Amino acid sequence: MLTDAMGIIIADNSRIQLGELNVERALAATPFGGRYRIIDFMLSSMVNSGVKHVGILAETKYSSLMDHLGTGSHWDLDRLQQGLRIIPPYMQSEFFRSPSPQDINGLYDFLKHSVHMYVIVAESNIVSNISFTQFVKEHEKSGADVTAMYNHDSNSFGAPNISLTFEDNRLVDMMIDPLNPTSDCSSLGAVVLSRTLLMDLLTQAIARGDSLFNTEFILEKYRELTIRGYENNDMTLRINSLATYFSASMRLLEIDVLHKLFKSENRIYTKVKNESPARYFKDNHVSNSLISDGCDIIGTVENSLIFRGVNVGKHSKISNCIIMQDSVIMEGAELKNVIIDKDSVVRSGVRLQGSPDYPVVIRKGVIV
Repeated sequence: MLTDAMGIIIADNSRIQLGELNVERALAATPFGGRYRIIDFMLSSMVNSGVKHVGILAETKYSSLMDHLGTGSHWDLDRLQQGLRIIPPYMQSEFFRSPSPQDINGLYDFLKHSVHMYVIVAESNIVSNISFTQFVKEHEKSGADVTAMYNHDSNSFGAPNISLTFEDNRLVDMMIDPLNPTSDCSSLGAVVLSRTLLMDLLTQAIARGDSLFNTEFILEKYRELTIRGYENNDMTLRINSLATYFSASMRLLEIDVLHKLFKSENRIYTKVKNESPARYFKDNHVSNSLISDGCDIIGTVENSLIFRGVNVGKHSKISNCIIMQDSVIMEGAELKNVIIDKDSVVRSGVRLQGSPDYPVVIRKGVIV
């Protein structure tokens, strides 16, 4: 377990757009898997590794994220010291007073008041159950300035993708969204480095007037810093687009994927909401689906993920769909390859059909 490492999770990525799902919420706050948010996976991985001081770097649309995280109690991060902290933009600093779209001055101040030796910086678009313990130990052992976590996904999940080339396990080149990558090593959006080094890099960025911070900001220093690689072989789902969000969600219906994410020794934590068990009424038909608590199922549900409190009406048919919290599918509606955001209503007799690569998306709170 880690006792001398803190975490930074980057809550959004302007290069990742999930269409109507991100109109009102940050990427990290996007619902996933029936009861979770995307950030739950990276945050739980840090907590399970012993990281007890985590900052969430928010850029825009972070109201939903703050509501989900609360005080951090569901992750055992509601502490008098350390614990969970949201780092919003537009914070003032001793260095720079004018706000910028993503104000890294607040991040500098957050680091300045910490005492940890190492910082794990992670993107929030990775769905995996990761242990960071060995990652940090290998970094400490290697003596590198930075250690970057990677796997061999190449560009199979599409853009954004950072392709990494190593020689003797030292990063010698990186490519952003290459069509023909020279290496199949892809960044997993997680790096570890000393807190003092990260503060130095931020000081230089602030002096130049830079404002954007992500793992790419650190990796692009490979010419001046010693950056080594750490291969991670855990099952990983990347959410880089609406299509990959849809495909990653559908993969949860595979028993092997489900067990690797949720049945390991390390649990994935989320905000607890008490609901009654799902009710299955006469003439319902459910197959190969994840049905959350509080649902009323009267119609047919196949190969779908149904979030909490959803009502599936009589004679309705749902196939290959994601239906989010408290939505209502009325009698006789037919949906295939559709994502319904929370609090929406699909009227009786409505038919919606998309494709796995281009699912139909219904925005939050809409009546169709």
